[in-house]
Amino acid sequence: MRKRGPIPIHILVFLGPAVLIYTAFMIYPLCDSLWLSLNNKGINGGQIFVGIQNYLTLFSQEQWSRPFWNALRNNVLFFVIHMAAQNPVGLLLAALLARRIRGSSIYRTIIFTPTILSVVIVGFIWKLILNPAWGISRTLMTIVGLGNLDAPWLGLESTALVTLSLISVWQNVGIPMMLFLAALIRIPDDLVEAARVDGASGWKIFWRIQFPLILPTVGLVAVLTFVGNFNAFELIYATQGALAGPNFASDILGTFFFRTFFGYQLQPADPFMGSTVAGVMLIIILIGVLIYSFGWQRRQQQIQF
Repeated sequence: MRKRGPIPIHILVFLGPAVLIYTAFMIYPLCDSLWLSLNNKGINGGQIFVGIQNYLTLFSQEQWSRPFWNALRNNVLFFVIHMAAQNPVGLLLAALLARRIRGSSIYRTIIFTPTILSVVIVGFIWKLILNPAWGISRTLMTIVGLGNLDAPWLGLESTALVTLSLISVWQNVGIPMMLFLAALIRIPDDLVEAARVDGASGWKIFWRIQFPLILPTVGLVAVLTFVGNFNAFELIYATQGALAGPNFASDILGTFFFRTFFGYQLQPADPFMGSTVAGVMLIIILIGVLIYSFGWQRRQQQIQF
């Protein structure tokens, strides 16, 4: 058996600063938050270890369980809308741009530009656009003959979350588009040309050749969408505030965590329960990532090899 040599010192020199910074700003706060979720305030005001009692409280007491399940349901809907709208539209745009149409670089820039904008700015702008008093949404819908469908989208419980989800889709569709486009460009032109010679249509070329070859990217985009959506906070906070109105109709786990940990208006701050909410969010994200790693990714490796 070949004996391994010592780890080169230069590798430690280059990795050391990055590991220290990542540990200080990511790993330590994460571990500290998880530890905080296992503690609570004692009778004398100090901190005592309670184990998983905070998690049981979150799921059993109506004071906590009702807003938590509401936020989780909304977060799932937020994610489903992104999966059903953002990623298919991003794939469609990537497929069109991969055909090297005239001015494709300009289209890429226009579509990707909202992605680099601040979420707070995007939320503020769309809040002005959709304002029922002075927003331009009614005028634009009237021009296209849909003025009778105009409504205070952000002010209705039935439409607030869907509207915010579509705003988020509009802003972030450039990310899956660029990832899909990069994967499509890597496909050898010989495969596409051979299919065209055999008389295959553009749809068959995409569905039978290009799409199977970019399935790893499809899985990667899906898991990135999952992680991003279950960490979402800024857009809801910028447009609806920490209460995620109306009547918590747009409340997601991020805003629920913010109110619980830092407190808001009449709700006092509770760092212990806030850390518990953060712990549940971490567990949900880990489950999604593990399903991707041991389900989707392993299946793709078996197909390839």
